Amino acid sequence: MLTLIMLTSCLAQAPDPTSGTKPEQQPVNAEATADVTTTDVATGKKPVDAWFDRALADRCTAAADRGLAWLKAKQLQSGGWIGFVGHKQGDSYQILDQSILPEGQRKGGEGHLGVTAICGMAFLAGGNLPDRGQYEQVVRLAEDFVVTHSQKSGLLSAAGTRMYSHAFGTLFLAEVYGMAANERTKTTLEKAVNLIVDCQNQAGGWRYNAFDRATDLSVTVCQLQALRASRNIGIRVPSDTIARAMKYVSDSRVKNGYRGNGLYYYKIHGPGAYGKSREYSINAAALTALASAGVHDDNLCDPVLTFLEEEYRTVHSYYRDHFYYWYGNYYAAQAFYQFGGTRLREFYARLATDLLASQASDGRWRNRVGPGDEFSTAMACILLQMPRQYLPIFQR
Repeated sequence: MLTLIMLTSCLAQAPDPTSGTKPEQQPVNAEATADVTTTDVATGKKPVDAWFDRALADRCTAAADRGLAWLKAKQLQSGGWIGFVGHKQGDSYQILDQSILPEGQRKGGEGHLGVTAICGMAFLAGGNLPDRGQYEQVVRLAEDFVVTHSQKSGLLSAAGTRMYSHAFGTLFLAEVYGMAANERTKTTLEKAVNLIVDCQNQAGGWRYNAFDRATDLSVTVCQLQALRASRNIGIRVPSDTIARAMKYVSDSRVKNGYRGNGLYYYKIHGPGAYGKSREYSINAAALTALASAGVHDDNLCDPVLTFLEEEYRTVHSYYRDHFYYWYGNYYAAQAFYQFGGTRLREFYARLATDLLASQASDGRWRNRVGPGDEFSTAMACILLQMPRQYLPIFQR
């Protein structure tokens, strides 16, 4: 029943992909919405104040502007940004043997596709598009980099990146195409979406590699978000693909009577299944998937929101320069934004204050364990620019 509700909600939000028209996506003017109240989903009441403090938002904008300037200086002539290609393993970040290391990327102009997509999104979050804005050339180069690294199969890959990066690349292209359409990007985006659809496995999810039989919730939500963004701007995505993915998310929830009741497992199939349910990033990703599908059931969402609120301080204390912190809060911010109200205001104030305090003097944010400083700086800029509401992931 839950899956049916989620699917119905998801389909209701999406345009008809067969209509031949692409809905117009206009960036939301944060200045015009700063004083608009948001309804608290949990209580149904409207708080007196907006979800962000104007003075704090102004400081965030200034910090993000410094971060964007640093990122611009680090963009390769090819349009890409560098980063270590790998995946998490325990508390470490395992670099793939077959990948090109950052120094090699810099020399060859190759770049990390996922990091490039996230950097591109950071500039989109500031209102920059390929044809307008202070950094229009930066966005145009990033778009060209992702498009030119589309393989015959549709896989978006550079320097040895895999399905995580493919999903972020697809999401970036969907957001660019939704704001500044061109046929070259549309063709690449359609191929990228088709690959995601084609390599969904029997469990309804995805893993690190295309056509992998294994699944995990983190990679699955990445693909799901890319599909939803694409569908929202008129790209054809089969309803069954969304339904099966949402069923996988639903099946990953810890059932009543078990430790971590109401949270979400990292894996429910294969080695390590049902072993981890208290990971910050995984639960944030799961809640983002639910919110994206229009599911705002207190019984489903409140345990996760409470967990994220309680766990944030630990994550910040131990992992502030770690991949966990950046990836986890990328999803946590989206989850809180979709649910709005007092919880959003409090979460954003805490997150923004911490980000402002950790910015380096040259404008970057550090990432000691993970893809690197380009990744963390782009993530910080995306999060700090939430009040601008240019990115579709931060629009209701």
